[in-house]
Amino acid sequence: MDTPPDEGIDLNEDIEVIELDDQLQDVADQLEDGLEDLGMEDDEDDGEAAIGAQVRPDRDDAHIIFSKHTGPVYCVKIDPVTCSMGVSGGEDDKAFVWRLTDGEVLMQCSGHKDSVTCAAFSHDSIYVATGDMAGMVKVWKIDTKQEVWSFECSDLEWLEWHPESHILMVGTTEGDMWLWKIPGGSTKTFQGHGCASNVGKIMPDGKRACVGYEDGVVKIWDLKAASAVQTMSGHEAHEASVTSVDCHPDNVLVMTGSVDVTSKLINSNTGKAVVTFNCKIPEVDKDQENSVEAVGFSNIQPLAATGTLTGVLCIWDIPKQVARQQCKHEAGIVRLKWDSSLPLVYTCSLDGIVQLWDARSGKSEAQWLGHQAEILDFDISRDGAHLVTGSGDQTARLFSLQSPPPDR
Repeated sequence: MDTPPDEGIDLNEDIEVIELDDQLQDVADQLEDGLEDLGMEDDEDDGEAAIGAQVRPDRDDAHIIFSKHTGPVYCVKIDPVTCSMGVSGGEDDKAFVWRLTDGEVLMQCSGHKDSVTCAAFSHDSIYVATGDMAGMVKVWKIDTKQEVWSFECSDLEWLEWHPESHILMVGTTEGDMWLWKIPGGSTKTFQGHGCASNVGKIMPDGKRACVGYEDGVVKIWDLKAASAVQTMSGHEAHEASVTSVDCHPDNVLVMTGSVDVTSKLINSNTGKAVVTFNCKIPEVDKDQENSVEAVGFSNIQPLAATGTLTGVLCIWDIPKQVARQQCKHEAGIVRLKWDSSLPLVYTCSLDGIVQLWDARSGKSEAQWLGHQAEILDFDISRDGAHLVTGSGDQTARLFSLQSPPPDR
């Protein structure tokens, strides 16, 4: 990031809750001494798409439709080195590695006995890991198409590769976490506190991990010592389950989202919440169920984003502590990802649509249609050429980002 996000910000300031309302600019003016901000926007559709609802798109922008699954596709990833392979896992207890150019199956990852909810390539695309809800984790070597390691733990919540090593980490519904060196299988365990480890992310330095729990607690773990070095609990914690986590490239700031419809910006070195943002908007939320489903930092500008179940993407100017843009969707947001080199945000939602938003103007620059049910996951290739989605319609779809979709 060109501008350090903590520039002009006192990371040891007391916690302040910021309500997102019409007085946002006034609130920002009061915070000039510096807290960082993150929140959401307003949307007013009472009839947001529900999970499992059928969608009838006007067109299909997909270049490739991968249809080997026989149930909803829960997870998708693109290999980070060649950007030529995708992996998808689904309710059919199967995972496939397939070629992006033509959808040909390169390898079927067999042996799972429950829905495959996690799949990811190692940093060098040598291995692919798959994990199912029952806790079976398998690792496969791409070039030989052979399973090289497997382990069975309790019910799986998340799976994450180390950014520089063949080290795999997972979190479970029992709250424990496991870390393995692949393919040897050397193991470290991280004991939980009795609540599910909902979401986790290894930090950019590769030495720590940020983990969010079902009871709202957030912990920073030292991977070498297998111990929690910071614990955000009590008034520092969320009031409900943590749904999403992101780590800033500066290796200090961490962002979390929660079912309590708040998002927190945390100093991982001190374990203190710099600021808590109230993402509830009464005129939008009304009686709808809501939560912060996705959070993310921009890599190139001091901006952050949140996405909610009521369909609001909010772009936050971190140094100025103001909501720069609020972008309304017709349905709940499932995932968001920043473009790696431009101030653009991609979102996928429960109406089966992927959208591209300009963080500067707040306008939707493009939409990709084709899915006939909710999108459950998506990934963008490292070279920025492709986007892959997984959906409740039992397909994964490849969209080209180099040729824009037709006018809406």
